[in-house]
Amino acid sequence: MRVISTEKSQILAARIAEALKIPVVDVKFSRFPDGEHYLAAGDLDDETIIVGSIVDNDTFVQLLLLIDACDSSTSRLVIPYMGYARQDKRFKKGEPISARAIAQVLGRGVESCITVNIHEPEVLKYFDAPTTNLSIAREVGEYICRADIPDPLILAPDDGALAFARDVATVGGWDYDHLEKTRLSGVEVKMAPKKLCAASRSVVIVDDIISTGGTIATAAGMLYQQGAKDVYASCVHGVLIGGAYTHLKANGIRDIICSDTIERGCSKISAAGLIATALIRE
Repeated sequence: MRVISTEKSQILAARIAEALKIPVVDVKFSRFPDGEHYLAAGDLDDETIIVGSIVDNDTFVQLLLLIDACDSSTSRLVIPYMGYARQDKRFKKGEPISARAIAQVLGRGVESCITVNIHEPEVLKYFDAPTTNLSIAREVGEYICRADIPDPLILAPDDGALAFARDVATVGGWDYDHLEKTRLSGVEVKMAPKKLCAASRSVVIVDDIISTGGTIATAAGMLYQQGAKDVYASCVHGVLIGGAYTHLKANGIRDIICSDTIERGCSKISAAGLIATALIRE
C-alpha cells in the first residue's frame, strides 16, 4: 500500500503515510506548452490511497489524472477539502448542481471515498463509491486545550454550524452558543450570542470554512463592543481568499487556526490521524 497526492496536498498526504507507516509515491508534475497538465507517478502498489483537496480547478484535474494513473491498483480516494461542494442545489433554471457533477466524476474508478467536514453531507449521495465524511471537531477542541485559552466560549457563526460548535465544546466541557443577527434598522445589524454573554470571556468562533472572513470580522468587532476579552477564529478549511487572513487580524482576531485540509501557514491542526484511522477501519 502507498499514498499518492496532488501537488497541493503533499504535506497532509505525507502525514497520512507516516501515520499508516507506508511509503509515499514520488510524482512529477508539469505542464505541456499549451497549459495542459502532465504528471508521472513513480512506483505504485496493488493498493493506493489517493489524497487531494480540490482547492482550485488545477487540483481537480490533477486528481482526475491520478485516479487514471492508478487504475491498475485498488484505489481509495481521500478528498480532505472538496471545492464546489457548496453548490449543492439548483437555485434557478440553467444552473448546474456542481457538487453532483464533481462527485459523480470522482467516485468512478475508486473503491471508496473519504471527505472531511464536507459543507453539505447530502453531497455524499452523489458519489458512485461508498463515501464517509469525517469530522475533526475533536482535533479542533484538543488544539484549543493545548492553546491554553482560559474557559473559552465556543461560538458558531450561525445556527447551521451549532452542531460543530457543540462537538468542539464537548472536548473541554466548555460553553457553546451561536451568533444571532438582529436588524436594528435598514442598514444596522447587531450580532451577539443567542443565549450567553461574551463579556470578559475569551471567544473562539468555529466553522467548517473561512472564505472571505467577512462575517467573522464583523462579529469580532461587535463581540469586543460587548466586552469580550479576546476573539479567536478556527475552522477546518482555511480557504482565506481576498486577503481574509489580514482582514481578520486587522479586525482584532487574536489568532486564526485552520487544519491542513488546505495547506496554509496557519494550518495548526492535522486531519492525518483521523483519516489514517478511518482508512484502517475500512
